[in-house]
Amino acid sequence: MPVRVGGDPHRCAQAATMTRVRRSSPAPAEQMIAALIPAPLPRARPPRPPLPRLPAKPAGPDQVEPYLDLGWLDPSGRISARLLLHLLGWPPGHRVTFDIAHGVITVTSAAAGRHNIGATGLLAIPGAVRQLCHLTAGDVVVLLADPGRDLLLIHPARTVAQLLAEQFATADDA
Repeated sequence: MPVRVGGDPHRCAQAATMTRVRRSSPAPAEQMIAALIPAPLPRARPPRPPLPRLPAKPAGPDQVEPYLDLGWLDPSGRISARLLLHLLGWPPGHRVTFDIAHGVITVTSAAAGRHNIGATGLLAIPGAVRQLCHLTAGDVVVLLADPGRDLLLIHPARTVAQLLAEQFATADDA
């Protein structure tokens, strides 16, 4: 559109418009500058943490035997362990804490625990604990309830199978 400049109708200037600049060469590819990115430092494997200390086993005639059971993780990370929870005296709403050592989950009773037994009597294993033990929905776990110590141990079945296989392999060598 012509624009009048200085009131003279014969002098017109074209309005300035933005034009697209064509590039004769393609845009440069993004490249990392090696001098700015440090090489990763070699790291030694951290030492394995010690196994948690279990509460002392009571002595005497009131000593209760431990119980074993199998469970399956549902898609929400819960295990139906009603019988073992009943034997431990952990009703729905009972507060517990979870610890992990060498792939074994230790569940102990704790008044100030962050987790509790579900209303239907299911034990919900926290997501972080499941990830650290490589547990997914449908995995079989071996449960060991020790009412004398107020303790529940959860072992992935594959760990128990591996330990038994190693035990029998060393027994055959002897």
